[in-house]
Amino acid sequence: MKALFAIALLGVAPATAAPTALTHVRLIDGSGSPPIEDATILFDGDRIIAAGRNVTIPAGAHILDRTGTSILPGLISDHVHVGQVGGTTSGAQNYTRGNITAALAQYRRYGITTVTALGNNGPLFDPMRLDAHAGRLPADLFGVDQGIGVPNGAPPAKMINVAPDQLFRPSTPAAARKAVDTMADEHTDLVKIWVDDFAGTMPVKMDPAIVRAVVAESHARGLRVAAHIHDLADAEMVIAAGADILAHGVRDKPVPAAFVATLKSRGIWYIATLELDEATVAWADHAPWTQTPFAQAALSPALKMEVDDPAWDAKTRSGKQADEARASLAMNLRNLKTLYDAGVKIGFGTDSGATALRVPGIAEHRELALSVQAGLSPLQAITLATRNAAALLELRDRGVIAPGKRADLLVVDGDPARDIAAADHIVETWSNGEAVAGPR
Repeated sequence: MKALFAIALLGVAPATAAPTALTHVRLIDGSGSPPIEDATILFDGDRIIAAGRNVTIPAGAHILDRTGTSILPGLISDHVHVGQVGGTTSGAQNYTRGNITAALAQYRRYGITTVTALGNNGPLFDPMRLDAHAGRLPADLFGVDQGIGVPNGAPPAKMINVAPDQLFRPSTPAAARKAVDTMADEHTDLVKIWVDDFAGTMPVKMDPAIVRAVVAESHARGLRVAAHIHDLADAEMVIAAGADILAHGVRDKPVPAAFVATLKSRGIWYIATLELDEATVAWADHAPWTQTPFAQAALSPALKMEVDDPAWDAKTRSGKQADEARASLAMNLRNLKTLYDAGVKIGFGTDSGATALRVPGIAEHRELALSVQAGLSPLQAITLATRNAAALLELRDRGVIAPGKRADLLVVDGDPARDIAAADHIVETWSNGEAVAGPR
């Protein structure tokens, strides 16, 4: 058994094609149901055969005793970016197969088995997405091909520095519809629009006529629209235009009852991305979680050098941007709880990979912790990152542990349904019949 455990941690599948049984585990199945103690999960390759108590294990199965661990579905992030950051730099020079593969491998080490790259993707994205679906990359990959921004507006050109083939900036409704058609022909999973002015740092916001044209053409092509917003007014505008997903939380003021009712009645999805604002200052503040080996293991050498620089820390932790980030996080936490309690559809995402400070893998674990800080129970937070995140993507083959579903499994020490910090104690992550060891 020790030999098989070592093989699993190295990420090497057993040589024979026999099923694998993970035994004596605490099963947190992603459905929101209470954990099942002393359970077994039986899977063959990439599919679950059985899960629960009293599972019959066939002769010849590879039996791996995971006493003391909890197993939950692989986490799913509905809002990330890939190939945008390298070290501490952002730009088109980072959009390479090697860089994207490395990011997907980091997500996998941290228990995230499916990600949605929500825009700023170039031609390389489409073949890589097919490779990911076929299990040839460390994590599965969905997303938006280019996305639609604003001429002389969002997303900030200096911040993202993407190539012309990674983003559309239409100036007329006709050009916006053409951009949507191009993305639809490329089989984009969603359409993304950047609407706001990035806290007043951009001279203009997206023209509502452009928003309406994008939504109408997207819906005509069978696509849903995710909107980058910050303020309530922008969220109300895109919802009135027919947007399907709010890709960030409302962060300037409390959400009013009428807005909450509209989201609920129309089934509009809401992704809070709490970690976006926390990450702006947490590394400079040397928040306790940033100093853990779990977090430090995710940093590139260049990023580690930056966050350990006292001059960078002093500059980053104070000033207008830092103050706004702290205020935005506080409001985002409050609004998440309001919307969750009202029964609005809540997804799970972080905007990780959009900037160097939003670190792939770490961001997702912080999103879990922040969701609990907002007032959700640990089990509710886990459900957002599993069942709900899959439902937002309209993926019916993952997000819960049940027969016939993908065997995307996160194995951790302890009980994250009681203490969400246990989700950071990763033993291994299974996908496509193989296990990859956690970051430590």
